[in-house]
Amino acid sequence: MDWQFFLEVLIGGLLAGVMYSLVALGFVLIYKASGVFNFAQGGMVFFAALTFVSLVERGVNFWLAMVITLAVMVVLGVLIERIVLRPLVNQPQITLFMATIGLTFLIEGLAQGIWDAQVHGLDLGIPDVPVKVGAINISQFDLFASATAGILVLALAVFFQKTRIGRALRAVADDHQAAMSVGIPLNHIWAIVWAVAGFVGLVAGLLWGSRTGVQFALTFTALKALPVLILGGFTSVPGAIVGGLIIGASEKLAEVYIGSSIGLNIGTGIENWFPYMLALLFLLIRPEGLFGEKRIERV
Repeated sequence: MDWQFFLEVLIGGLLAGVMYSLVALGFVLIYKASGVFNFAQGGMVFFAALTFVSLVERGVNFWLAMVITLAVMVVLGVLIERIVLRPLVNQPQITLFMATIGLTFLIEGLAQGIWDAQVHGLDLGIPDVPVKVGAINISQFDLFASATAGILVLALAVFFQKTRIGRALRAVADDHQAAMSVGIPLNHIWAIVWAVAGFVGLVAGLLWGSRTGVQFALTFTALKALPVLILGGFTSVPGAIVGGLIIGASEKLAEVYIGSSIGLNIGTGIENWFPYMLALLFLLIRPEGLFGEKRIERV
């Protein structure tokens, strides 16, 4: 085995996995706070990327466009919480889930209605060229994107672990009624979490949009987060990080080694379905995920 090539593939997968973790983090934050699986996270990623690139193409300064888009995403997150989530409190989980599916199409249509439905190129000024780290070639854009995503993920993890808002979030995640009984403003916590999810959507949209182009298909990046959540657990920030690394590394290794070694012609596109197969097998062993809490049901 060519170990240098193996390490290049592995590191490339791990760097991509950090970006998957960033998308998964948006799901985790909302699920922890409200128990809602926000299927609309992909739509928020698309909305953020399309808003930013449309402003830049219309002559708005790069950093000003960033600030405006951030403000738009925070407002969007708060409005979603206020208009959609709050009236559905205490409704069955399937009702909330279906509401977020509807939100996905609403957000996608709103974004394309305000701007357009064309494919846009997004240049962050970081060329996707290989750089040598020791004897290993690594994409410069992958390094930048993974460093950005990693810093954000770690910052949010520290924020929710060490700050007063973070402690309130954990209390809300454990028991809504108990949190309210000790004076934690549930609605404020939900609004903050949805606003943070909007911010995460902005960063994810810029990174993925720069790599794949800003287009409707960007909404499907949310589907890449599903295997990550299954492996890491739906309520764990560390789980989102570890799950992303596992999925990123496994899909790249499967693409290079399994895809090329299969005699039958099914190796093409293996990176698209291998993470879901891995997640399915993992569900049979540990349904709650690596960092999820085991459910104990007494009958």
